[in-house]
Amino acid sequence: MQLGLIGLGKMGGNMRERLRRAGHEVVGFDFNPDVRDVASLPELVQALEAPRVVWVMVPAGDPTRQTVAQLGDLLEPGDLVIDGGNSRFTDDFENAKLLSEKQVGYVDCGVSGGIWGLDNGYGLMCGGDAEWVEKAMPIFDSLRPEGPREEGFVHAGEVGAGHYTKMVHNGIEYGLMAAYAEGYELLEKKDIVKDVPGAFKAWSRGTVVRSWLLDLMVKALEENPHLDDVSDYTNDSGEGRWTVEEAIALGVPMPVISASLFARFASRQQSSPTMQAVAALRGQFGGHQVMTIAEGEELRRKTGDEGSTHPAPAPEQAGSAGHDAANAGPSSGTGSTS
Repeated sequence: MQLGLIGLGKMGGNMRERLRRAGHEVVGFDFNPDVRDVASLPELVQALEAPRVVWVMVPAGDPTRQTVAQLGDLLEPGDLVIDGGNSRFTDDFENAKLLSEKQVGYVDCGVSGGIWGLDNGYGLMCGGDAEWVEKAMPIFDSLRPEGPREEGFVHAGEVGAGHYTKMVHNGIEYGLMAAYAEGYELLEKKDIVKDVPGAFKAWSRGTVVRSWLLDLMVKALEENPHLDDVSDYTNDSGEGRWTVEEAIALGVPMPVISASLFARFASRQQSSPTMQAVAALRGQFGGHQVMTIAEGEELRRKTGDEGSTHPAPAPEQAGSAGHDAANAGPSSGTGSTS
């Protein structure tokens, strides 16, 4: 089958290679001249035989919206556009409406698999009319993992359902990564545990917490057992925020995923205004020492060397029942590489 592919970065480039290995003809466009097959969108469209299928794999938001709009002016009735990026599902409604006015089909497809998808295949979650999904099924079948179709592909529902499903998938991923990372920190802090990488590896077969994410954690720890020089600053690509927003809109309790998202926000703060306020309040109601930033950093350094973030209470604090003894301050990050 013939496919136009726009966006040849880490994911798009590997997808092109996997499809070519499966015998498909892929014409790729990217702004990077070193990786593209054609130099412009008009050239890409001209290189394809009608009815065309064009897969968009560019950053979510304006880049995707603008690309879809340009394709709407270039394609012909009966052609199909697939958005395989991480677009918000609400964008799919507008993209589908714009293209339908030109009698061009639209399918949204959430794609999971990262850099490993080239060899392992990609998990695919599609939304759109059945006729358009079926039109691209040879492409989907070549991209998904080997085995039963339903174990690597789903036609989740109407336009937007694919990206909505991928959004929830990524929200779950946030929670799983946070749980593994918190477990790592607890094991690292306990002096009787001597082989943290080995503990994670021992979980990789036969336990209820085994998963591909756990396998990746094992790999990361084998390469860097104590995550030396790994920053705890953690970005988010948007899906976690959108998942929590949807939970609020639909009244769905989501404490785990919400907490994992907020933990990423906390990782970006050099100091925590929240915990500064807590420290000030403890000073007001309990008479606890309110340390300067320099004193707090020194205490964090010392307690970190000793393997604990909770120093013993100072003599004047020891008798204060009902108040935790540790002076409030943000704990060190997990150092997760995910």
